[in-house]
Amino acid sequence: MNLLRDAFSWLTDPAQWTGASSLLLLLGQHLTYTAIAVALAAVIAIPLGWAIGHTGRGREIAVAVSGLARAVPSFGLLILLVLVAGVLHKPEAAVITFVLLAIPSILAGAYTGLESIDRKTIDAARAMGMTEREILAKVEIPLGLPLLVGGLRSAILQVAATVTIAAYVNLGGLGLPIITGLNLRRYDMVLGGALLVAALALVLELLMALAQRMSVPRGLRSTSTAGPPAEPAGRGADHANTPELQGDRTVERTRT
Repeated sequence: MNLLRDAFSWLTDPAQWTGASSLLLLLGQHLTYTAIAVALAAVIAIPLGWAIGHTGRGREIAVAVSGLARAVPSFGLLILLVLVAGVLHKPEAAVITFVLLAIPSILAGAYTGLESIDRKTIDAARAMGMTEREILAKVEIPLGLPLLVGGLRSAILQVAATVTIAAYVNLGGLGLPIITGLNLRRYDMVLGGALLVAALALVLELLMALAQRMSVPRGLRSTSTAGPPAEPAGRGADHANTPELQGDRTVERTRT
């Protein structure tokens, strides 16, 4: 409990939020690396995923490449790229590392979103005379958007958590207090930096969960939230007015 109290004291110290290495500046750096990496990954992965989902070709290759990219350790890749690119190109090496980390989730979200659509819906669109481009733009992309946003959600969280390793190569971010605290044996600083990263991840998770919920088309949203149709209160009266029963009553009145 003392360590937790010390960490909160360190976080609430006004000195940590001012100056050249303020937490506010480090937060901005962290979000900048995350945004750039996810945006570049989306530019690469989304068109490729849509092409795979629409045509049904290349899925096996995409799965294999995505699995390979997930298996590569981000920290080792970052150090390797920094050594290859040189000290002057550390930001580029870090961005490449984070882009490779984000691509698999976005790619999977893009093509699985299109693959999950009922084929009858696609056939109906073709029967109406829509071109393949119109089917992709007006049918497949809107219906597959929730899974795409889910892929972006996963990618953002993975990148935001991994950007902390940028501090190992002096690129700032919220990992800097953690690395500095370990070197100085200031464990209040280490815990404070970890709490900031966790809080950032929670905020991003909530925002992306809301975005994913809002990305569901309105018709599907109402269908998914609505339960089974309620049974009419006067079900017996409705059945009593069916043509078959009305005919039986007419026969009975005639006999009497």
